[in-house]
Parts: sequence; C-alpha cells; structure tokens
Amino acid sequence: MDTSDATPEPIPEATPENPFRHLPVMLDEVLAALEPMPAGAFLDATVGGGGHAAALLDARPDCRLIGIDRDAEAIEAAGHRLAAFGERVHLVHAAFRDLSGVLAHVLGGDPLVGFLFDLGVSSPQLDRSERGFSYREPGPLDMRMDRRQTRTAADLVNGSTESELAAILRTHADERHAGRIAAALVAARPVTDTRQLADLVRDAIPAPARRRGGHPAKRTFQALRIAVNDELAQLPGTLDMAIERLVTGGRGVVLAYHSGEDRIVKERFDQAATGGCTCPARLPCGCGAVSTARTLRRGARLPSDAEQARNPRAASARLRVLERTNPEKRP
Repeated sequence: MDTSDATPEPIPEATPENPFRHLPVMLDEVLAALEPMPAGAFLDATVGGGGHAAALLDARPDCRLIGIDRDAEAIEAAGHRLAAFGERVHLVHAAFRDLSGVLAHVLGGDPLVGFLFDLGVSSPQLDRSERGFSYREPGPLDMRMDRRQTRTAADLVNGSTESELAAILRTHADERHAGRIAAALVAARPVTDTRQLADLVRDAIPAPARRRGGHPAKRTFQALRIAVNDELAQLPGTLDMAIERLVTGGRGVVLAYHSGEDRIVKERFDQAATGGCTCPARLPCGCGAVSTARTLRRGARLPSDAEQARNPRAASARLRVLERTNPEKRP
C-alpha cells in the first residue's frame, strides 16, 4: 500500500484505553539534524508513542522506520499512531540488548541511514501510578519498563545490602545523602509502595536539603529506575552498533536527560570521531586510529526556553548529533 502522502493524525491525549501519549522533545531540532540523511531505513530505538517517528515519516516519504521499545504499551500505542504509514513501519518489542538480532532480521546486511535514541523514562510511564515510576502518586514498587523481566524496584529496595543501595544512589543519581537514605530504607523493610519509599527518603534527608532542588525523592527514584532496567550498561554497545550500521552520510541523534546517559553518549560519539586516538592533540597521530564519524556540534544542544515552559520535562534534555563518514586514518 502506498502511504507516502499519508498525513498522520494529531498526537492524541492520553485515555484509559490508550494511556501512552507521547509529546516529542526538541522535535524541530531532531528533524533538522536528520534532514540531510540519505533515503532508506531509519531506526527509532525508543519509539515510545511514535511522536518523533510520525513527524519523521511525514517529512521523509523516502524513508522507512524500524521502531523498537522495551515497553509493550509503547509499541501498541506507536502501532496506532503510525498505522497510516502502512508498510513503511516495522515495530518490534525489544530492548537495546536485542538490537543486533532485530536489525539482522529486518534489514539483513543493509545499512541504516539514521537513528534516534530518546533516552530515559517517558511521560506516560511517569503519569501512570501503577507502573511505580512516580514519587508523587502511590503505586507498587515496580519501575520495570519491560514487564517481562522479573526484577522490580521492590526487589532492589528490599533485597540489596545497605552498601549496595548506597552505591546505586551515588552511581546513578549523584545522591549526596546516599548513605542516610540507604540506612533508612534498610531499617524500614519491607518497603511496599512508592508513597512509603518517597516518605522514607524525604525523612532521611536533612531538612535544609529538602527545600532545594525539587522533590527530595527525585534522585532516589531515578537511581532505582536506572538500576532496575539496567539502562546505562546496555547503552554503550548499542550506540556503537548503531553507528557501525550507518551508511556514509547517515545521521545519529541522541536525546539524554541524565548526566550518566549524556556522558556515555559523548564518549561513544567521540570514540567514533577520533577512532580512539590517544595521541597528543598537537602532534600527528601515531597510533593508527581510524575515524568513522564526525560530531556536528561542540557540546550538547539544549531545549529552548519556550519549549521548557511548554513542557517542563524537557528541561534536562541534551541533544547530540553524529554523521557517519568514510573510514579515515587520523592525521
């Protein structure tokens, strides 16, 4: 079926029947970054509700989409959102660690012309208390993006040692009061829901610190979510694989919302751009490093003030762009 002239429906409001409403972050910037990519197959590795994907398919009738997401509800919502594009869309319920197999199955040996990673937790996941991501509403201690996995936040909170919990909070959230919070959680076991967890964290933090930086439990919930879903461990290899799959002239775009995510993205993009060269900057390369890409902006791009006002959850977004080049020995 030819759907190249299809006009997608507006992004729907969330409903009980279809709760996965996706408000795409930095949409204009993402489309501008991907506009020069060639025609062909594009990967949306975090398709969510399909907001970015629909805009891209509408703007580029010469591209087809491979969309993956580890959240089954997101895949279902994206299917509804992108139905007008027919056979140009291939959606797969899969995690980052599954990407190699997905691309081999869908593309064989063909390359990608572009990719997008919109990292972190989505608004629909935060807004549904039964998913357990929110510190503002009572819900089960779940936090699984893929509910096929067995490990939940309850398993971490109630089964980890005090030192393990403190390490999770420091590593994934730079939590200054990690030791105090971990001790409070261990002392209160069993911790059974998100309301209890948020209250325990709030009470463990010194009163002056509670009045700064938003909700006092924000960092703890972030750290547990990252640990439950093994988010950071999967990212480096998946980015390397996506970059390697790009055709010359292909573009890669990543939106990160957490310093740990953004640090990994910068490192992997720099690795591709430098070939891993460790020679002094002012001297010719003597290690034989081969560059396979170039970064298109020094540093990350931030959302506009207007977008942050319209969508406060976009405030922490950091956008980085890479272009695949012909392999070339570093000068």
